[in-house]
This record gives sequence, C-alpha cells and structure tokens, in this order.
Amino acid sequence: MQMLIAGLDQLEKVYNIVRTTIEEVYPHYYPAGAVTFFLSHHQRSHIEEDLRSASVYLFAIDGQAFATCTVRGNELCRFFVLPPYQGQGYGREIMDQLEQLLWKKYNTITLDASLPALSMYRSRGSREVAYTRLLVDGCDYLCYWTMELKKDS
Repeated sequence: MQMLIAGLDQLEKVYNIVRTTIEEVYPHYYPAGAVTFFLSHHQRSHIEEDLRSASVYLFAIDGQAFATCTVRGNELCRFFVLPPYQGQGYGREIMDQLEQLLWKKYNTITLDASLPALSMYRSRGSREVAYTRLLVDGCDYLCYWTMELKKDS
C-alpha cells in the first residue's frame, strides 16, 4: 500500500472516494438529511481548499487510489475508504501509518468519528471527549463523537 500526498491534480480522485463512500455506506447508519449534510460538508470546493492548505493523503494499491484522509495539525479529518476495501484491515493499516506520522510532532491525535467508524477508533484506544447531535434538514439528526488518542495509550 502506498501513502501519497495529494495535489490539486488529484481533486477528482479524492472527491470520488469521499462521495462514493458517503453515498454507499452512510445511508445504512444515518437518516437522509444527515447524508445530504455530509455530502454538502465534503463538497468539491471544501476538498480543494484542503488540498491547498492541509495535508491530504491518498492511499493506493497497485496505483489504484482507494482511501483518503486529511491531516490538520494533530487532527485527522475526512477519512474515507471505498466500500470494497472496507473490513479487510486497510483502515487499520492506514491509521497505523497516520498515527506514526503524527506521533513525531504531537502527543495527542483528535478526530470526529462517524457511526460507521466509531468501533474502529475505540478498538485503537481512542476515547470519546465530546458528543455532538446536530439537527439537519429541519428534522434529522447527525450524531458524531470527537475522539482523542493519547500517545502510548
């Protein structure tokens, strides 16, 4: 597996990984209003902004990009793995690489965990430090946890 820093020329790859994962996985965990919110929150222009100002990583096997994650300081954001690659240990392997990268500069790592990824983060030692229940689309809720992982925990 390769870990590459994404450039602006890879905007469509990152966007397609994010959008495909949200459209195929999130409806099994969230109501329609929350899925729509996620799609809007991770729109192309927001990803482009991160490509310009943050470290956006692509993960590939044999040149085929299948996952992405954005790093802002000690925070992991927009971590998505395409559905065919889920449940095979790739998320764990990606987290190993990202944690090693961040441990060089930080003693804690933070992230917001969606329902599909919550158990993976818990199993890695992350602890919930905040819970957010956001009313979206006037009647649906989007629920997520802010999590923290401490070095050597």
